[in-house]
Amino acid sequence: MMQRAFLGMSHSPLWGLNPISEEEQEALDTATAQARAAVQAFDPQFVVLLGPDHYNGFFNELMPPFCIGSQATAVGDYLSPAGALNVDETQAIALATHLMDANFDIAISRHMEVDHGFSQALQVLWGDDLSRTPPLIPIFLNSVAQPGIARMGRCRALGEGIGRFLDTLPQRTLLIGSGGLSHEPPVPTLEHPDPAVRKRITFKSKPTQAEAAAKTERVKAAGMALAHGESSMKPLNPQWDKRWMQFLAEGDLEAMCTMSEASISAEGGNSAHESKTWLVARAALPNVNEQGQPLSCPVMAYRAIPSLIAGYGVMFMHT
Repeated sequence: MMQRAFLGMSHSPLWGLNPISEEEQEALDTATAQARAAVQAFDPQFVVLLGPDHYNGFFNELMPPFCIGSQATAVGDYLSPAGALNVDETQAIALATHLMDANFDIAISRHMEVDHGFSQALQVLWGDDLSRTPPLIPIFLNSVAQPGIARMGRCRALGEGIGRFLDTLPQRTLLIGSGGLSHEPPVPTLEHPDPAVRKRITFKSKPTQAEAAAKTERVKAAGMALAHGESSMKPLNPQWDKRWMQFLAEGDLEAMCTMSEASISAEGGNSAHESKTWLVARAALPNVNEQGQPLSCPVMAYRAIPSLIAGYGVMFMHT
């Protein structure tokens, strides 16, 4: 059995932009330091990175449930780094071919654009220079545009398919699920009453500097309103978050997949579907190691941080 590890990590565009308490900062710093140390000790030779998008790379004019990028560039939104990801194009196409041959239809982008949903995890682990990561395959999961948000069972099936592909590779591989957990930031939908907003999330376009700055200020204000109890957004749900993490730690994916799609939105918030990146990544690992023992989970940390609009979780497991 080739060595394989899973890292689930929340992200927030407001990290470094909105103030948080010293206690929250310490918890965040400790969790991310533990994740970095665990990844460094594992020393991955290859990475599969699963992340969402927030209408920076994917739009409603063509919104796949899943998409593999054979090349990818980070747009550099908020404080996340911009630049080309270190994509292994040959293996990205090989994975897509493997999935298609296994009757799992998958979209392919030859020029994927990603935002902080991908780049923040890489930034936390390897710094601002995205070219210095191990070779990787980026996989996008639609988490905002209904009805094309992948269902739980399909996410599990994708992860298992990725795992079978990785069985054929010699590299020590880290699978990262970037997203979630509970949160409902002001991401617009096609039900928005403003035609201009509906147009903006339908047709791909690059925002002007002024538009990007205005968006940042709107999201910052939304986070502070949530922190002060003055928001109409759904509050964070630590109980839901911890249950999600426990399912993954125990490897009880079958029970996890009985959760209804409606319950995810109702309990975790509309953007809690990002957490499915964790499910895909975890499903690529077996439930036991070579000795038949349950997988180790040496890192498992959680903190609800309203001003970052994040039920912020980190967990690391390995074979």
